[in-house]
Amino acid sequence: MKNFVLALFALAVMVSCSDKKTDRKETLHQNEKLIQQYFDYFNKHDWVKLSEMYTETAEFRDPSLGPEVVKQSRYQIIKKYTELAQLFPDLKDTVSTIYLAGEHHVVVEFTSSGTAPDKSRFLLPICTIFTIENGMITKDFTYYDNFE
Repeated sequence: MKNFVLALFALAVMVSCSDKKTDRKETLHQNEKLIQQYFDYFNKHDWVKLSEMYTETAEFRDPSLGPEVVKQSRYQIIKKYTELAQLFPDLKDTVSTIYLAGEHHVVVEFTSSGTAPDKSRFLLPICTIFTIENGMITKDFTYYDNFE
C-alpha cells in the first residue's frame, strides 16, 4: 500500500510538472503571436487595434517621450502613432528577430523606415522589450539611437 501511495504521488508530481511545461509553452506561443499581430497592425497603420493590445494605461520608455518611464493611455498611443504616420505616410517596421524572454517578456529587434515630406528616407534600428500579462502589453520599453 505504501508503495502504491508513493507511486501515485510521483505520478501526480510528473503530471503537474508536465502541465506546467505545456502551459509555459502555450504562454510563450501566445506571446509571440501577440507581438507578430502587433507589428501587423503597426504596418497597416491600424492604431486603434494596436492600442487595444495594451492595458488601459501602459508604461513606456521611449526616447521620443523623454528619459523617464511614462504612462500612456490607449488614446495617447493612437494620437502618437497617428501623428507619426502623418509625418511618414509609408512608415513601416521590419522585424528581424523575436526573442521569447521568459513568460512575460518578448524582445524584438526591428528596423523602422519611412519617407518624410521632403522625400528623405530614414532607416532606424530599434529594440523593444514588451512585458505581457494576461495577454495584454503592460510595458513597452523601446531603445534606439536618437542622437543622429
